[in-house]
Amino acid sequence: MKDALRYGIVGTGMMGVEHIHNLKILEGAQVVAIADPEPTSLGWAKDALGAEAEGVAEYADSASMIANAGLDAVVVVSPNFTHRAVLEPLLDSDVAILCEKPLCTTMEDARWVVERAEARKGVFWTGMEYRFMPPAKAFIDEIHGGKVGHLQMLSIREHRFPFLVKVRDWNRFSANTGGTMVEKCCHFFDLMRLITRSEPVRVYCSGAMDVNHVDERYDGRQPDIIDNSFTTVDFADGTRALLDLCMFAEGAEHQEEMSATGDKGRLDVLIPPGDLVWSPRVPWPGPKAVERWHVAVDEAAMDAGSHHGATFYQHEAFARAVRGEGEVQVTARDGLMAVAIGAAAELSAREKRVVEMAELLGA
Repeated sequence: MKDALRYGIVGTGMMGVEHIHNLKILEGAQVVAIADPEPTSLGWAKDALGAEAEGVAEYADSASMIANAGLDAVVVVSPNFTHRAVLEPLLDSDVAILCEKPLCTTMEDARWVVERAEARKGVFWTGMEYRFMPPAKAFIDEIHGGKVGHLQMLSIREHRFPFLVKVRDWNRFSANTGGTMVEKCCHFFDLMRLITRSEPVRVYCSGAMDVNHVDERYDGRQPDIIDNSFTTVDFADGTRALLDLCMFAEGAEHQEEMSATGDKGRLDVLIPPGDLVWSPRVPWPGPKAVERWHVAVDEAAMDAGSHHGATFYQHEAFARAVRGEGEVQVTARDGLMAVAIGAAAELSAREKRVVEMAELLGA
């Protein structure tokens, strides 16, 4: 086995613990340091590490961790609004960084990270797990391989459970998250860019907080995060993409469904079943020629998290990049663009108008 890469985890809440579980089953990885200002969160990390917790150093912040822990890689999983502060001392080093989505909550901070990340030697990777779900990856590979022909329409649906409770309820307010369209939906906007291989031109989002959190109050304040929306994105190559989000549909059979339609037919992926469905065009009225197949996922990877194995497969790819054996697949600039589309959607929903991407990105 190759020398183990020494990892530090900054932010050991729910998603930080998922990263720990996945690093435990990744060959050649060792978690040697954890950082979080919350003792409860540090306790969750130690529980996840189990017997391996002995000897793992604990820190209150990323600055003390990077100064003392002797790390090869750091995974940033702190609350969204803390990313810039957490990243600042890390970006001054050459340590490899995997920063969870969204890259930042504002365009200003995201631009700052991109500038610093692109000027340094160390690997910088934006955590976009959904790219690495085996069924989603197979879906993307089929599209890029020409299965649907010339892609014209891309539809993504996520119908799921409400936002979970986080430490100090930080995720109930857009000021902390960037808003639902940034916090949650940056995954899907990233997939849109990846699948179309084009850049967004304009965004229209109709959304609101209609069901979830309406009766909650925090120090007298009501949450302000969108819980359902339709977002249309026009891309430079003429492709249209749609995101259909509902966060009070936990009873839905499929949490995610994606459909790509081109001049040869339509391809769907269903998650969690992990099935792809191919519907080629046929002369009307048929018969139809629908095919369906299943994409397998490693059982250990499935058991190590809640993202259909994606966290493990992303870590495999990240580790290859850290070792110089593979390319960075999700750059800081990719993270910036996902934030930009999400920020445009938030603005569109608030002001009930089409938002040109040039408003956020410049001409």
